[in-house]
Amino acid sequence: MKYNFDIVLKDVFTELVYSYAADEQVCFRLWKEIETKYSSKKRYYHNLSHLNMLLDHLTAYRPIIHDWDTVLFSLFYHDIIYNVTRKDNEEKSAALATKRFQQINYPELQTEKCRRQILATRTHDPEDDPDTAFFIDADISILGQKRHVYEEYCRQIRKEYSIYPDIIYKPGRRKVITHFLQRERVFKTDVFFERYEIQARENLQWEADNL
Repeated sequence: MKYNFDIVLKDVFTELVYSYAADEQVCFRLWKEIETKYSSKKRYYHNLSHLNMLLDHLTAYRPIIHDWDTVLFSLFYHDIIYNVTRKDNEEKSAALATKRFQQINYPELQTEKCRRQILATRTHDPEDDPDTAFFIDADISILGQKRHVYEEYCRQIRKEYSIYPDIIYKPGRRKVITHFLQRERVFKTDVFFERYEIQARENLQWEADNL
């Protein structure tokens, strides 16, 4: 299973890059960087499986996404830098994406849009941009999955933060949960709201009660 979706992700990414830089070596080098980063042994949730989930969700709404290429680039680069001891992962991921886009001559306006989409994953409060809203909702769609899937997600996140004892981890995690529960809507887009909102709130409250 892991091998199969890795192949899909690689094909999608290399085709995307090749449309801007028709250089197989560049495509290969950029993909290997992504594959290596997301395959780190320290990643239990923010890995290639997460990218595959995002791709599945976003592909379902491709006809109503305006700038598909930029959303795809945001997908591949939004967690490329992921260090649980730092608070600037999104900034570093956006900066690396910008640097890579310069190498393939990706348009400046789209580069800026991608940068903003990546930065929006820090608070998951998207701007009034439809594509960004879809991207952010897809990124947090795990919150609205069935309880057993959500429970596994909680375990994976805890493993990623295993360097922190409960006395530090639990208050931080509770802060994240409260952020979502206090929002008027967890999901900004109507399609994600209608499909996942109720389950997401139930899952978040369950986790809060069991921390």
